[in-house]
Amino acid sequence: MRILLQRVEHASVSVDDETVAAIGPGLCVFLGVGREDTEHDSAFLADKLLNLRIFPDEAGKFDRSVTDIGGEILVVSQFTLYGDTRKGRRPSLTKAAVPEDAERLYRDFVERLTVPGGPRVCTGTFQAYMKVSLVNDGPVTFLIDSAESRKKP
Repeated sequence: MRILLQRVEHASVSVDDETVAAIGPGLCVFLGVGREDTEHDSAFLADKLLNLRIFPDEAGKFDRSVTDIGGEILVVSQFTLYGDTRKGRRPSLTKAAVPEDAERLYRDFVERLTVPGGPRVCTGTFQAYMKVSLVNDGPVTFLIDSAESRKKP
């Protein structure tokens, strides 16, 4: 699984010109699910996301997580994170999971983020054409691939 996360002042997602989710300060997370991904990947990324210290402390250093600041999370499915652009002019999307598997792991990821006392979690609409609006705070953006968790340092 891959997530592209952005620290945001606010973010929202709309479908058919209707806002389906909106958050204040926190994280906007674009989630891609690959063909070989499992619940292990979902658990790794959810834990990483909830505890990643990318918000500033009083000294301005990255020392607080979204949980620490009482932030919110918006999760948007984005299979194009598995797009391969190395050959030709049209991205290959063969490494992305089939929709049924992707939706199952997407929902598992969101469920793992939804913990008592944790951040408020909102989502886009799976497999819908969505428009995402956000104000990146920093800008702070990270790409995290769960496959990296299986490699030795």
